[in-house]
Amino acid sequence: MTIKNYIFLATAALLSVGASAQQRVAQKAKNDLIQKTTFGGYVVGKASATDQDGSNHSSFDLRMARVYVNGQVLDFKYRLQMEVTGGGVGETNEKSARIVDAYGEWVKYKFFNVRFGQFKRAFTFENPMNPWDIGFGGYSQLTTKLAGMGDRVGEHSSGGRDMGVQISGDLLPIGQDKHNFLHYQLALYNGQGINQKEQNNSKDLIGGVYVYPVKELAIGVFVWNGSFTKNGITVDRNRMAAGLKYESKWTVRAEYATSKGYKISHYDANGDLKANACDKADAWYMTVGAPVSKKCKVYAKWDVYRDTREWDSMKAQYCLSANYYFHKNFKLQANYSYTRDKATSGDGRYNTFDLQMYWRF
Repeated sequence: MTIKNYIFLATAALLSVGASAQQRVAQKAKNDLIQKTTFGGYVVGKASATDQDGSNHSSFDLRMARVYVNGQVLDFKYRLQMEVTGGGVGETNEKSARIVDAYGEWVKYKFFNVRFGQFKRAFTFENPMNPWDIGFGGYSQLTTKLAGMGDRVGEHSSGGRDMGVQISGDLLPIGQDKHNFLHYQLALYNGQGINQKEQNNSKDLIGGVYVYPVKELAIGVFVWNGSFTKNGITVDRNRMAAGLKYESKWTVRAEYATSKGYKISHYDANGDLKANACDKADAWYMTVGAPVSKKCKVYAKWDVYRDTREWDSMKAQYCLSANYYFHKNFKLQANYSYTRDKATSGDGRYNTFDLQMYWRF
């Protein structure tokens, strides 16, 4: 056999091995796509009543309905989630149908993941939480005003989400259970909220670092440096937050956030800053949840937002909630809150009751 024949046979063998490897990878990707794709959703409806002057004293609403697709192909996860909202108590006061999540994520290593698309902002413990797990009929004012749900600057309701790229990971396993001691996440976003193109030449940088002394307890800090543009006006969003989260049979969550930056509404039609505009705000909340039985858990919350970081701009809510699980995918939630709103010129002291039904599939 000649040298040329040896070379030809060796090349053919290598090509055969390469083709076989490619076929195995393609088959695995196909199997992953079929076997690791899940479809689901949930619906939250509510009936509410309030004694606040000048408002609708009772109503029935669809708080939200969501459907989603989750999956993984090889080392890449993906998620697509659609939402219909009815307004009122919840993430948003807007009635809309929209895409809320649409992203892919490389997850080969626990210590270094890369996510790209539209997803939750990496700011505060509560913002990334699912509405099922909050324990109340809505998120705290800290989350709604300072994490991009109904953001104070004038951004459209975005469910705490934006478009961008994020790196994250878990490091340093400790203890007998080998839980990770350190978690980090760092992201660049457009700064315009969901389903919106970039409006300026800057990006929002948002990051968080937190530690787990024990598996159930996280203590963290978060930073946000960015801006928002609307109607040709750009305002800064420079924020910091710190808090803790303990999730077990009992629940304890507490966070504080501070913000520096004007609102779009602080400017007149000529783009000039109005008199007495304040670029400072802060908020905090404390939540405790206690199990009553295997199927019932009750919560209490103190929830405060100050639009000018002064006490005369304070809106405080004192909340109680009871969650009863008929099934892991079906629960009823009864909520009561007393509101003291010093910033309003109308009725600043009122009570609100609501009953919410959650079911998922």
